[in-house]
Amino acid sequence: MTRTSDLIDVLVTDATPVRRLRLPATRAACWLLFAIAVMLFVGIAHGVRADLALKLHQPVFVIGMVAAMATAILAALGAFIASVPGWSRRWLLLPVPASLVWVVTIGYGCLTNWVTIGPEGISMGETARCFATLALVGTPLSLLTLVMLRHVVRLSPGPVMVVGSLAVAAMTAVALSILHPLDATAMILLWNFGVTTLYILLGGRYGQRLLGWVAPR
Repeated sequence: MTRTSDLIDVLVTDATPVRRLRLPATRAACWLLFAIAVMLFVGIAHGVRADLALKLHQPVFVIGMVAAMATAILAALGAFIASVPGWSRRWLLLPVPASLVWVVTIGYGCLTNWVTIGPEGISMGETARCFATLALVGTPLSLLTLVMLRHVVRLSPGPVMVVGSLAVAAMTAVALSILHPLDATAMILLWNFGVTTLYILLGGRYGQRLLGWVAPR
């Protein structure tokens, strides 16, 4: 029977160096820089909404944009912190205050402007462009989040993936608000609440499988 000391010596001899993860704040900053780069690329290719300058003078729109951006940043930071072994999962609650403000501004806009779509409604062309923006912004951010959180695959990743998905949804909502004139109508529920719910459900339901697919063996 192998003695404990001999076993330790064998394990130490055969051990390979492990690359330490970067600090959660550093990883969150890298994620945010990538998100901004994607939004700039899509914004240059698509162009911002024609009434953006006017909307930036409306407090509800500005507060909603800031709250959505804060939700994305805090959710990303909370997910990266909570993915570190030994750190408290309470960090996942970090985006809750900002997300509540975001939801309130959306609800207020819908209640006060829920019939402002106009006589011609929203054309299929604009809807198609919104879906394209959603895919161009949300898809790379989702894949990056998946890769950056792959190390949490064996540590009950469900809650972490849910918050990471919330970060992606909030950042996508920011892009949609800047590029498309669909806020303060029923469409805001589809794009903001719908996108958020979709990412959260997919992250919570398939997060472990997806993380297992990209995690190193």
